[in-house]
Amino acid sequence: MSRVPLHTPDTAPAASQPLLAQIQGAFGATPNMFRAVANSPAALQQMWAGFGALGGGSLPAKLGEQVAVAIANRNACEYCLAAHTALGRKAGASADEMAAAQLGHSTDPQSAAALAFALKVVERRAAVDASDVQALRNAGFDDEAIVELLAHIALNLFTNYVNVSLDVPVDFPKVALRKAA
Repeated sequence: MSRVPLHTPDTAPAASQPLLAQIQGAFGATPNMFRAVANSPAALQQMWAGFGALGGGSLPAKLGEQVAVAIANRNACEYCLAAHTALGRKAGASADEMAAAQLGHSTDPQSAAALAFALKVVERRAAVDASDVQALRNAGFDDEAIVELLAHIALNLFTNYVNVSLDVPVDFPKVALRKAA
């Protein structure tokens, strides 16, 4: 049970209502995560704008979803794992690709480099070194893509923290967390 109200367009603060309408239009439903975040119009605006900005960025949607499931799995965020697995499949990833991404793996060298970097940023609280950034460059990422990857990581940490700390009920098909071998 969520630790904050899961708002509807009728119960949400007035400033959250138009954003919830946009989210409803985009998804055809209003996912519970957004309903929880609607308690703060500022947080909802920041989250929705972040998804919109990164959705139009230079990184492919499939890679963004793979990064999201890797971070969700690492943070034991069942909500984000379920949501981003579904979104990753919509972005063209196979079930096997999404399952591998949970553990930070990909057969594509560029995706593998991004996943390794993302998990290192999460595990080390961003204390990576120059060789970690150089590994991204060696895999074909330019400065724009590196900074954008960090934005994906930050947005996913925010959503993981919301869903785990507020115990937001999963309303996507559930996906099992995976342990590294």
